[in-house]
Amino acid sequence: MIQTNYNVTDQQIKFFNENGYLLIEDIITPEEVHIYSDIYNSFLEGGIDTGKNRGDLGAGLGKPGKGEAITQIMWPSDFMPQLLEMSYHKRILTISRELLGEDMAFDFDMLISKAPETNTPTPWHQDASYWINMPDTRAVSCWMALDHATKENGCMWYVPGSHKLPLRPHRFAGKEGGALMCDCSEEEGIAIEIRPGSCIFHHGHTLHYSRGNSTKGNRRAFILNYRPQQMIDLERAQGHDHGRSNASDRKIRNEEIK
Repeated sequence: MIQTNYNVTDQQIKFFNENGYLLIEDIITPEEVHIYSDIYNSFLEGGIDTGKNRGDLGAGLGKPGKGEAITQIMWPSDFMPQLLEMSYHKRILTISRELLGEDMAFDFDMLISKAPETNTPTPWHQDASYWINMPDTRAVSCWMALDHATKENGCMWYVPGSHKLPLRPHRFAGKEGGALMCDCSEEEGIAIEIRPGSCIFHHGHTLHYSRGNSTKGNRRAFILNYRPQQMIDLERAQGHDHGRSNASDRKIRNEEIK
């Protein structure tokens, strides 16, 4: 039986509410890390064909080279539905509800991988800059490392408390239709290095970024996203499904751009 009852403490909830992020170590076991790593590699190596759901989030951000600068695969659970019943998805749903309410539900998942020596940063941004306006702004992403995430290979950086402030103006970082970015710097943020199987929850409005992978090892991340079910229904009614139907979801929220 999968253990799903992860009791988040009042102190952890307070930290998340104040800072907009929360580190939880060892969300899956070392044995589970190996299982997820094998699945992840099947996606990366093409054993599981994801078609148009695979792209290069780093297009136009680094030096032209062979292969993808930042591999992004949207909706891996569509191609491997059993992921939804495995430990990671089950445990994160439980914690998301403890952090933000019992109406939190699974919105979408994705894989983001930085191959060795690709050295392409993910620009500073807030996830909500990709999304439609919603009356309920509760949203949380869980970023789980499958490799030891360090500053040198692209661990996450966050700006504490930024989720409490208005969205910053965003623009396309490189190739139109790719990553969005806003003005921010490492001086504002804090780097969080984590080991495989640990994860970081962050609010949809929290500023975050990662450096490029300048090492000879991989930096693989598995990300899950949750928001209230009513807001998911609103998204879908407006045709926003985070690339599930291969629609062009990468748009800037015009109302935030000055």
